[in-house]
Amino acid sequence: MMVGLTILALGQPARAQQIPVPQPKAHRAADVVKFLAGAALGLAAHEAGHLILDVAFDAKPRIKRVELGGIPFFAITHRSDLSPRREFAISSAGFWVQESWNEIQLSRRPMLRHAYAPAAKGAFAFNILASIGYAAVAFAKTGPVERDTRGMADAVRVDERAIAALVLAPALLDGYRYFRPEAAWAKWASRATKAGSALLILKSN
Repeated sequence: MMVGLTILALGQPARAQQIPVPQPKAHRAADVVKFLAGAALGLAAHEAGHLILDVAFDAKPRIKRVELGGIPFFAITHRSDLSPRREFAISSAGFWVQESWNEIQLSRRPMLRHAYAPAAKGAFAFNILASIGYAAVAFAKTGPVERDTRGMADAVRVDERAIAALVLAPALLDGYRYFRPEAAWAKWASRATKAGSALLILKSN
C-alpha cells in the first residue's frame, strides 16, 4: 500500500469587514507545525485503516520498501492469498478513513475554511491530496504493485482507471465543499460517490 505524503497550505482568508492583523512569527510558525501535525495524523489514520483490517483478516502485514519515480517510500503489504472481498476491503480501508474523516469535518464544521483550525486543515489537506495523488498514479497505471488502487481493481475485476475516478471524485467534491460550503449538490454528490465506493465491495467474491 503505497504512501505518498503531500501537503497543501490552505490559507485562512480574512473575514468580511475585518482588517487583517499581522501575526507574530512565532504564532505563524506554531500554526505551520500544527498544520503539518494534522497532515501526519491523516497519514497515520490512512495506514491505521489498512492495519486494522490486516489484523482482522489475519493478513500478516509487513513493511516493504518501494519506489515511485526513483523516490523511496515504504509500503505496508500483506499476504497475497486473500479472498477478493478481503483484498478489496484492505486496499480500500485507507480511502474509507480519509473520506469518512472529511465527511465528519465538513458536516460538523461546514465553514472549516474560515475557522482557526490549522491541525484540522492539515488533515483535510492530506486526505484530499493523497486521494488525488493515488488517482493520478492509478490513471497512469504506474508505481509499485502494492498500490491500493491496483489491489481494489484486481479484487473487483475492473480497469484500474475506473478505481482512479472513484477515488478522485469525492476528493474533488470535498475540496469544492471546502470553498463553497453552501453548495448542497456537492455535499450529496460527494456522499453518493463515497457510498458507491463502499458498496463496490459487493462486486467482489
